[in-house]
Amino acid sequence: MTDTPSSPQDADPKKRIASIVLDESTVVRRTPEVDHERKVAIFDLLEENSFAPVGSDAGPYNLHLSIEENRLVFDIRDEAEEPHGKVILSLSPFRRIIKDYFLICESYYEAIRSASPSKIESIDMGRRGLHNEGAALLAERLDGKIAIDHDTARRLFTLICVLHMKG
Repeated sequence: MTDTPSSPQDADPKKRIASIVLDESTVVRRTPEVDHERKVAIFDLLEENSFAPVGSDAGPYNLHLSIEENRLVFDIRDEAEEPHGKVILSLSPFRRIIKDYFLICESYYEAIRSASPSKIESIDMGRRGLHNEGAALLAERLDGKIAIDHDTARRLFTLICVLHMKG
């Protein structure tokens, strides 16, 4: 994971994701809460991100994110949609974190309907901790392939979880 620029103005305008496309053809169900998380993650990601495929200065990039044969595919394209390269990661290292993240999210959404504020806060702290763990794992797996900052890793991890949802 790379260091974040000291301010958005310092960021290289080429080292970023300009658009993102999720291959959601395999997603069969989505709760309103999950759909909201997806929309927020995409909005926030496009507003501010740091994304630099190693050895490339061709950005900004259009990113097509998909899951194929239990692998996470980062299909990186230039702004004209010309292929720029693919980074493919096994999903196996993410399985436990994604499963735990889904479970704690279910608990969180249940809790916000009826639990005390302190209970909601403690569940949310656990949820954020797992989210950070997933983001750190993603940044680690992309190390040497794509340089990303922490916030970009968090938002991409959210989208990976959305793509991972299957019936």
